Amino acid sequence: MDLRLRIWRQKNKDTAGKLVTYELPDVSPDMSFLEMLDILNERLIEQGEEPVAFDHDCREGICGMCGLVINGVAHGPEVTTTCQLHMRHFKDGDTITIEPWRAKAFPVMKDLMVDRTSFERIIQAGGYVSVATGGTPDANAILISKESAEAAMDAAACIGCGACVAACPNGSAMLFTGAKIAHLSHLPQGQPERYDRARNMVEVMDAEGFGGCTNYGECAAVCPKEIKLDVIARMNGDLIKSTFLTSGTRKMGANATRTGK
Repeated sequence: MDLRLRIWRQKNKDTAGKLVTYELPDVSPDMSFLEMLDILNERLIEQGEEPVAFDHDCREGICGMCGLVINGVAHGPEVTTTCQLHMRHFKDGDTITIEPWRAKAFPVMKDLMVDRTSFERIIQAGGYVSVATGGTPDANAILISKESAEAAMDAAACIGCGACVAACPNGSAMLFTGAKIAHLSHLPQGQPERYDRARNMVEVMDAEGFGGCTNYGECAAVCPKEIKLDVIARMNGDLIKSTFLTSGTRKMGANATRTGK
């Protein structure tokens, strides 16, 4: 099939970008979306033009690197990663508009590539446990209910692709942050830092410039791993509890100082 591609081209983060139109004939419906872009780049290189820069790595829907807004929808018309989207979902003669993630916290580096290291800083703010494990424990040494284990695994499925941010009208990262907090808060190993973790990660999320959540639900609608909005509610609950716990600690410290303890 023959396609018309309108692709966002931007030299670097300091220059203005624009949509550039390319005609791409003879596209196989069996190609993945990224394979289609590979073919376009091969032809651009043959013509002596600059290839289109875009993020990719595993191309198996695992790593979360690929991220494109396709015809206004994060990852395109199917609820999957961009690398797992196939050209059979388009028709001969279609015009396809391809843009990078649009969010203040995801600055464009070049063309369709964005800087998503803000996600890494959110994880670094609290995505760990300090439980001393010693040697390798037996698999069933710590009893975890089936319900908690499944909830933790569902949240841990988040691959950090950023589609939730790109789809949200506010550019919110609360689905991502909520998932990273929830997958530890469901487990006994995650309890010691549970409330500090929520507070620290949310503080970094806000500092990175992500917007707030107003319950549009677009994040969950495009999430390739089908993370539920429940993780946001759980994160908010932990954040509220952390506020009360922090306030209580301060009062106890003040009382100890006044009594000379």
